[in-house]
Amino acid sequence: MVAPDVRLATLARRHLPAAVADRWIALIRPGLHLRPAETGEPHVGRLGGLPALPEDVRWPLWEGHGPLSFVASIDCRHLPSDALDIALPTEGTLLFFYRHPRWDDDGTVIESSAPETQAGACVVYVPAGMQTAEREPPEGIDPYPPIRLAADLIATGPDWEHPALRAALNGVSDEDRAFMDDPMNSDPFRMAMGELNLELGPQHRVGGYADPIQGSVEVDVAQVQLGGRVAYDDPALQKEAQRWTLLAQIDSDDNARMVWGDRGALYWLVRRDDLAADRWQAASFTWQCY
Repeated sequence: MVAPDVRLATLARRHLPAAVADRWIALIRPGLHLRPAETGEPHVGRLGGLPALPEDVRWPLWEGHGPLSFVASIDCRHLPSDALDIALPTEGTLLFFYRHPRWDDDGTVIESSAPETQAGACVVYVPAGMQTAEREPPEGIDPYPPIRLAADLIATGPDWEHPALRAALNGVSDEDRAFMDDPMNSDPFRMAMGELNLELGPQHRVGGYADPIQGSVEVDVAQVQLGGRVAYDDPALQKEAQRWTLLAQIDSDDNARMVWGDRGALYWLVRRDDLAADRWQAASFTWQCY
């Protein structure tokens, strides 16, 4: 089998101008793909089931809407995080929660244009050594079926609109920049990337780059930070977007009865300095669907 980074490099050279391909390949980063663990295989986390929470930690709540659903847990002690380029904890557990619109009569969704809706998702970090117990969900919230997860190291590349790639285009020829500025040219590249990802199954990820559906998720969360009304071509938006990196992505997954909109995905992002300082409340969330 061809190594993933070689396959990504080949894909880039096939679909991008040579100078752009060189810059794209230089941006390839390691990530972890989470998949169902096979029988007897060590697992690093779980989709669904019940979260293990300390007694003094309340179930996350979106005021005015209701409790969030528990989506996934990551056991940092068993995660091969030393293979990543982000400073994940080496112990403790990360718990991911999200308020699905189906629980609300008005179908309220989390939107980057409405920063106040960020209360509909959160990350809870439980340090190692704390006494915890599995917590039943509040009334009205049905837990997702539990699926144990294993992790495989993969190579990931930036999407067409990723702020790191856009910044890397400084100095390319006017012809190459015109090629990248034409959205019609992105389709063959995106389709080829999608075919590689299909081989892996649902795109549950930790670290690396996100697999976006509707443009850069880093730009989405940058909008949140800047109030939700910044023009896409505003340099401040691109500058803010470059500060954010993927923490975790949870895809739609039929086995877990998780369907986010029209076969979408959930994304939690974090700034590297917040991650290093364990400022989990500073994580930001977005979601996309087809």
